Amino acid sequence: MKKDGISLRMWASFLILGLVGQLAWTIENMYFNVFLYNTISDNPSYIAAMVAASGVIATITTLLMGALSDRLGRRKAFISVGYILWGIATAAFGFLSVDGIQTLFPAANAVMLAAVAVVVMDCIMTFFGSTANDAAFNAFVTCNTTQKNRGRVESVLATLPLIAMLLIFGLFDGMTQEGRWREFFLIFGALVTLTGVITIFLLPRETPAPRRDSYWKNIVYGFRPAVVKSNKPLYIALCAFGLFCIAVQVFFPYLIIYIQEYLKIDSYAIVLGIVLIVASLVSVVFGRVIDKVGKLKFTIPALAVMFAGLIAMFFVRSFVAVILAGTVMMSGYMLVTAALSGTIRDYTPEGKVGLFQGIRMIFQVLLPMIIGPYIGAFIIQNSDEVYFELGVVKQVPIPAIFLGSAALLALSLIPIILLRKVDKEARDADKLG
Repeated sequence: MKKDGISLRMWASFLILGLVGQLAWTIENMYFNVFLYNTISDNPSYIAAMVAASGVIATITTLLMGALSDRLGRRKAFISVGYILWGIATAAFGFLSVDGIQTLFPAANAVMLAAVAVVVMDCIMTFFGSTANDAAFNAFVTCNTTQKNRGRVESVLATLPLIAMLLIFGLFDGMTQEGRWREFFLIFGALVTLTGVITIFLLPRETPAPRRDSYWKNIVYGFRPAVVKSNKPLYIALCAFGLFCIAVQVFFPYLIIYIQEYLKIDSYAIVLGIVLIVASLVSVVFGRVIDKVGKLKFTIPALAVMFAGLIAMFFVRSFVAVILAGTVMMSGYMLVTAALSGTIRDYTPEGKVGLFQGIRMIFQVLLPMIIGPYIGAFIIQNSDEVYFELGVVKQVPIPAIFLGSAALLALSLIPIILLRKVDKEARDADKLG
């Protein structure tokens, strides 16, 4: 039985792997930051360093493992084994603490070493996650969808990060507020590992078609000038996505801390829960619209929605106002993600899907996670907003991070407009041909 040309088994694979993967990435992208901030150090530079290091590891891993999965002709093994090890690495976070470091190294700066240990463990977790999710699962989705149904698939996949956040905020956030970090990480580590075991039976059996060309040449394939020139629309789309992701990373790593410490909204889980539910519904409803209107035509209105939400977030302070502004912002975020992700898949050459996953990661993860958080940290550190906790002065994220994000978001219009022009020229040439 098929829905939208995709079997129900395949839909189940997309949803289970996508959702559990996003649960793990939500913890990595948001809760590792809160864990570091609350239990190790409030210095935003540590958060920025962790995000940047994770971005570098994620990109290198995807380049190497994406090319390797293409060469071996196997996605399933990378997904299953990767998820199993990803879960083990996530669970290991529960055993990191300043007190533990102090016991092992009594003469050292325990706070600094603990922060370094968190960054290193994050990199290990990211290696397994990027192998399983960024390299193998993303290639798996591209290979099992078409231009006719990618808008619908991407609109559903785009909701999964927010659904993951909703599940964590609604059901497990209380554990983190009570300081039960070990239990928190063990639960989700076990879930990710179990998913890896399930996929051994869920994913369809593969018929390997290994490549015989050079593995190392395949790794650098996407960097060759001739390849860039022959795939011009793909690289322009990646540039647009890169600027968009940088804009998101200016505020996203600090979002929970901002709501909790600057806005003084203790029930931030309720705020984010409402925002995520509504934004997810908006994304699913507009999935068919994206396919019908066209991904490129849809991108600019979606950017406008997110831009309006970011500007509103700069001004709002009350519980209800934050929900309204946040809903607009996150709805726009999901719609832009769906439209641009689908566009990138459309332009990815068939038979070389794995080779381009690393290139995608440079624009989607590496550059955004290096540049964005440091812009956010710079904005925060140049403010006088602080609070005292047990006699310790802690820095607080400020509303200006949303203005910084909006400014960068506006820049993404440049490659999008250029891409629409290039795409139109290509379509006109096809008609004449």
